Amino acid sequence: MLANPTDNVLPMESVSRPSGRHLGAILMDEGKLSAADAEQVLKRQRELGWRFGEAAIELNFITDADLQQALAKQYEFPYLVSGPEGVSKELIAAWDPFHAVVEELRAVRTQLLVRWFNPGAGRRTLAITSPCAREGRSFIAANLAVVFSQLGQRTLLIDADFRAPRQQSIFNISDRYGLSSALSGRSDLSAAAPVAGLTGLAVLAAGPLPPNPLELLSRGSFAALLSKAQSEFDVILIDTPPVTEYADACAITFRSGDALMISRKDQTRLADTEQAMRELADASARVVGTLMNAY
Repeated sequence: MLANPTDNVLPMESVSRPSGRHLGAILMDEGKLSAADAEQVLKRQRELGWRFGEAAIELNFITDADLQQALAKQYEFPYLVSGPEGVSKELIAAWDPFHAVVEELRAVRTQLLVRWFNPGAGRRTLAITSPCAREGRSFIAANLAVVFSQLGQRTLLIDADFRAPRQQSIFNISDRYGLSSALSGRSDLSAAAPVAGLTGLAVLAAGPLPPNPLELLSRGSFAALLSKAQSEFDVILIDTPPVTEYADACAITFRSGDALMISRKDQTRLADTEQAMRELADASARVVGTLMNAY
């Protein structure tokens, strides 16, 4: 459940709208229909009073999957239509965007947009935290990044978990350079990798694991990197280590300002959650809400 509404104002200009291209033209460009097929579909459409896609399916020219793919292009809604090619199956919002779990993630996104996201007030950076390990923090961070990008927001996902980073394996990207490289002066924000097929999404992997994680995250270079990211991206999400196990999360949320607390059903202890909330409060972080994860 997310925190009570504040005076945040949500700019809705980025919500996806039809591209203006006719569905038939998109299907023809993809090789799903010939010009003659399209004429038959139009004729059938007029006879039955159906939509173009429905008529094309009725004539067995296309499948439901073909129609969903074409609609996604028409509405500028990117996802990996052919399934998880290279990315982990955990990245469900990327390859099965109509799954019930993804609808729940969109509901979380909506709550965050209404109750948290406010660039004018400097609220565009959110740490995704949890009290302990194995509570689904990285899964939530990765898929929230996807659904924010699908809204048209320029989204950056930063893996700041130097203890057990996972985003490089979820997105199947290189971790030769990443956040640790940027904070040690060997790289910069350009190390963030655009995600193929998902317009507007970039991931900054953790990079080589440093011997001094907390010291790196406590440096001014981390604040400078976040400041630069805020000038280039609309939404910045940060995957953190567990709060009660390492002080890293508090150093991260001190810089991000806001945090979303993840807990796992039938696993997270109330005492651990209370401890995590106290530690984040001591770091001057604002917990914008909590999310119960079940898996």
